[in-house]
Amino acid sequence: MYIISFIRGFCMALADSVPGVSGGTIAFVLGFYDEFINSLNSLVSISSSKEDKKGAIKFLSKIGIGWITGFVLSILFIASVFETHIYKISSLFIGFILFSIPIVFKEERKEIIGKYKNIIFAIIGFLIVVAITYFNPSTNSGGMDLSMGNLNIGLAIYTFVCGAIAICAMVLPGISGSTLLLIFGLYVPIISAIKEFLSFDFSYMPILVIFGLGIITGILTTIKLLKYVLANHRSKAIYVILGLMIGSIYPVIMGPTTLSNPLPPMDFSNFSIVFFAIGGALIFGLEKLKESLEKKN
Repeated sequence: MYIISFIRGFCMALADSVPGVSGGTIAFVLGFYDEFINSLNSLVSISSSKEDKKGAIKFLSKIGIGWITGFVLSILFIASVFETHIYKISSLFIGFILFSIPIVFKEERKEIIGKYKNIIFAIIGFLIVVAITYFNPSTNSGGMDLSMGNLNIGLAIYTFVCGAIAICAMVLPGISGSTLLLIFGLYVPIISAIKEFLSFDFSYMPILVIFGLGIITGILTTIKLLKYVLANHRSKAIYVILGLMIGSIYPVIMGPTTLSNPLPPMDFSNFSIVFFAIGGALIFGLEKLKESLEKKN
């Protein structure tokens, strides 16, 4: 079971480290999303029993080892690839997104079929992502310099808030936290800062600490709300998630404009059908892995 948990965490990290699919989506696809959310809730809840906290720590630590391994490997590889092959990677992300949507329909058909009045929530989710991307000034201004010499109060607050918001998305099976960082113009700077830190360049440590505090704050303040919404308003939540997923295609298309050396948005002339298909194949493979894990259990 440890190997299975390691694979789950590893796959979540691969998703969390790139725009397109959230770690929550991977947890959803692989069939352990509810256990993941309940474990996080037990860990941060004061009212949880010692047994619940012990079980949560045991489960999350197994997932965490795989996540850390996958995240470090992703960071070391993805930062340079994202800059040099942005259009191919963006095509891959769109494949992730579009091929994940049918899986959500399959898993949540009871919450979708016959409840079409909730489609307004999908529209709201879609418009939120598009609006944030469209009106975000960093979409067309290139990357930010997060080194210690450029750190100021405004940048610190912005990074903290973005970290808190991004982690909320990472645990949702919909828009990814990395996609939100892409929208906020922080994806490439944060990935690059982490890569430099792993190379023992500590000039980025202050901003990474601030970003980490934002992540912790985001988890502490939203996990209970997320559990409540999914338990009591699941149909509406699923429709919002679908809207977020569809809407997240737009920031992926605009992703090249957020690079340190901005490029034109992706269009049909630079779209890669091969990488799009690879993205779809990977999602299909994860679905088959989930079915295999369910049979073993």
